[in-house]
Amino acid sequence: MEHPDAVYQRIEGTRWRHVWVVGDLHGCFSMLMAKLRQCRFDPWQDLLVSVGDVIDRGPDSLRCLVLLRKNWMVAVRGNHEQMALDALTTGEQLLWQMNGGEWFTHAVQPAARHALEACQQLPWIVELRCQNGVHVIAHADYPDDQYQWQKHVDLQRVLWDRSRLMNKSGGIGGADHFWFGHTPLRHRLDVDNLHYIDTGAVFGGELTMVQLQ
Repeated sequence: MEHPDAVYQRIEGTRWRHVWVVGDLHGCFSMLMAKLRQCRFDPWQDLLVSVGDVIDRGPDSLRCLVLLRKNWMVAVRGNHEQMALDALTTGEQLLWQMNGGEWFTHAVQPAARHALEACQQLPWIVELRCQNGVHVIAHADYPDDQYQWQKHVDLQRVLWDRSRLMNKSGGIGGADHFWFGHTPLRHRLDVDNLHYIDTGAVFGGELTMVQLQ
């Protein structure tokens, strides 16, 4: 069982000028850079928060991973980061490779392994306090109807669960907004205070970036 300190990360968003949240990158590094330029993102004053799945399927997984070391970007753990970590731990890479992890076998090994191991530090849930309220970011879902800092929740469901989205069931209490990725949609979907922003960038869709502050 993961300790809550490793699961949750709290960020004081008011320390930045602007805060943005971005959908699943899946290695779409150039698309992200174009978006950042378009938004006049300033790495000295602004913060970018990723909903996870920065790797796999797209052209530049390693370049996206390296961004996680920048002090202007934070990310929650996605199911693809978890698949990669599990593959490195067990040596069983087939499931990961079948889901877009084949880039790893062609990458410069020590660098790729080192970059991936850094994903062990990624939280599952980020609580972001902005000028306009509290935003909670997780990859697929916050599997409870009431959010609470460091509450024990099913981490598998945080990474994988689509049932709330499929049922379009209403909002979650305890915070103002919840931001999720994981499920590729044609357009951003808002259900009550829940926002689903994986718009399938790697599948020819848009990369969704939303300004929170």
